[in-house]
Amino acid sequence: MSTTTAELLKGAAELFPDEVVTSAHVRHLELPYGAGRFALITLDNGFDHTKPTTFGPGSLANLNAAIDQVEKEAAEGSIVGVGVTGKPFIFAVGADLKGVELLKKHEDALAIGKGGHEVFKRLAGLAVPTFAYYNGAAMGGGVEVGLHCTYRTVSKALPAFSLPEVFLGLVPGWGGCTLLPNLIGAEKAVSVIIENSLNQNRQLKGKQVFELGIADALFEGADFLEQSLIWTANVLKGDVTVERPAIDRGEAWDQAVAKGRFIADSKVHGAAPAAYRALDIIAASKDGDLQAGFDAEDSALADLIMGGELRSGIYAFNLVQKRAKRPAGAPDKNLARPVTKVGVVGAGLMASQLALLFLRRLEVPVVLTDIDQERVDKGVGYVHAEIDKLLAKSRINQDKANRLKGLVSGVLDKAEGFSDADFIIEAVFEEIGVKQQVFAEVEAVAPAHAILATNTSSLSVTEMASKLKHPERVVGFHFFNPVAILPLLEIVRGEQTDDVSLATAFGVARKLKKTAVLVKDAPAFVVNRILTRFMGEIQNVIDEGTPVAVAEKAVEPLGLPMSPLVLLELVGPAIGLHVSETLNRAFPDRFTVSENLAAVVKAGKRGFYVYDSGKPELDPEVAALLKQGDVALTEEQTRDRVLDAVAQEIGLMLDEGVVAEAQDIDLCLITGAGWPFHLGGITPYLDREGVSERVNGKKFLAQGVASVPA
Repeated sequence: MSTTTAELLKGAAELFPDEVVTSAHVRHLELPYGAGRFALITLDNGFDHTKPTTFGPGSLANLNAAIDQVEKEAAEGSIVGVGVTGKPFIFAVGADLKGVELLKKHEDALAIGKGGHEVFKRLAGLAVPTFAYYNGAAMGGGVEVGLHCTYRTVSKALPAFSLPEVFLGLVPGWGGCTLLPNLIGAEKAVSVIIENSLNQNRQLKGKQVFELGIADALFEGADFLEQSLIWTANVLKGDVTVERPAIDRGEAWDQAVAKGRFIADSKVHGAAPAAYRALDIIAASKDGDLQAGFDAEDSALADLIMGGELRSGIYAFNLVQKRAKRPAGAPDKNLARPVTKVGVVGAGLMASQLALLFLRRLEVPVVLTDIDQERVDKGVGYVHAEIDKLLAKSRINQDKANRLKGLVSGVLDKAEGFSDADFIIEAVFEEIGVKQQVFAEVEAVAPAHAILATNTSSLSVTEMASKLKHPERVVGFHFFNPVAILPLLEIVRGEQTDDVSLATAFGVARKLKKTAVLVKDAPAFVVNRILTRFMGEIQNVIDEGTPVAVAEKAVEPLGLPMSPLVLLELVGPAIGLHVSETLNRAFPDRFTVSENLAAVVKAGKRGFYVYDSGKPELDPEVAALLKQGDVALTEEQTRDRVLDAVAQEIGLMLDEGVVAEAQDIDLCLITGAGWPFHLGGITPYLDREGVSERVNGKKFLAQGVASVPA
């Protein structure tokens, strides 16, 4: 089998010319307690420590050769076991996606799937027990190589562990869909493979990996390998017995798969095949036939590699992993000033969330102000309560909790609070006069070097700064709610904003671990402008006579995380109305103000729906408010109209220079609006569907998804 596998990988390697090849070094050591001679394989692309360890054909060939060696030693009886670990902080993060996206033929994609399976299966077939030591980040194929081993240990310090393939438009195709449910049960496997992936690729920590039963032992990071080898010796000597619970292969398995389908339907609405293919394999793995499962994984992997979803997923992945780290148009980072104290104007929910974020990430004094002591106390109290929650969840220790609480304070007097602040952000009522007054008061007491930031979602930063003595230090700093979860930060350059202020803003964004995108000072910037046009067209067709249910269902094929009117409920109808009014003043020919939406807001309704058993139903009181015309569109007509409007708006935004390139719009929507990874961003989707050319006469991305520069 080894020869066949080697030949298979040699042919596949020709398709991956730029692979960063991972070595598989074999070294031998004597285990403690006289347990015997042990072979340890270390995965390492050591000549390039800047890149995580991946598996392309060349890397798989190296691992295959290492297994050749230990297989012979095991057969001879010269070793008692084999371990696999990774270089410092990295175990392995899966397949080489740069190469995978270049595959053009189904048989080539099939060869990659089979190649991984054939190599990894050999670990399970050795004559001695095998051990995976998850010492650092493990994803995709990195997780799967360990699943083929007899035993697994994991480091408490492990920061990220996942099977992210469904998130990218693939399935865990080297054993994940088959082995994981047979190890920990279908319910837990569905959570890891489907639920975590479709929740923005949620990662597991080391402790969670152990608690799920994926790993058999958990050790501290400082001496992880040493402790793992001691544990290995005890296992081999029979002093430690690993007991795993029996897998329920009855109704519980079927219920887990059904739950997975419900999760997939709620997230992608059938618009992306990967989750469903993975669930099919999990369902078929119920009888424990591993080889049948591996064959199904090969077939699904090849089909999906040849599909458009993977290219879209990789394009989106490259945006958030690469382009996000080098924001287009950002000034020289050496111009940034240090920030040793932060001021927050306002103490409402948004301001309090901002204070908490600055406090946790910068760990500098943060002071809130508001118009009365009650509001100030409430804001500081919110921050303290959130710190207590982190402490209760063991996310921080008592010392850090005390330190963070000591760094946050609230005052009524801006002069007292801001006289030595380096960065001051306002989060007050969204009205230009109010914000101008706030900035005038802040400028009067803040030091000359302080950056003045606004969290406005739609108002002009230039106008906000126009009455100040030093408008050059005002910058837009627009977060998305919930602040702690959504990564996007739109950094807005006003007409007078200087490079030092902008560089400082980007520096702060990096420390906040946000995805910063430079945006021109244009109405509603990027996300809110596009979403308002999108939502506006939905509202328009409803106002004209299309039933609410038809309008909502029309955009389901996009696989958006929630329907338009559910999104409106999350944003808040009043905020949605305010933004539409702002954009209507700027662009009255394209942005309307819905009388029906205004009526809903006036009536104090929080949305269009009421919920019966968790399912949204049109609120009868809202239905009574609606005044509709007699033009009812079909779902297809509605979808075309909405997408045409969005394509037009994006084209105009690019012409205006709101962002540097179309990729920045995609990055904004993915990280700020939860636009699905499987679509690869809005602009490639509009290109693929022919909407871009129909509306604007050209595609947004001239060279296609796979060729988009990082």
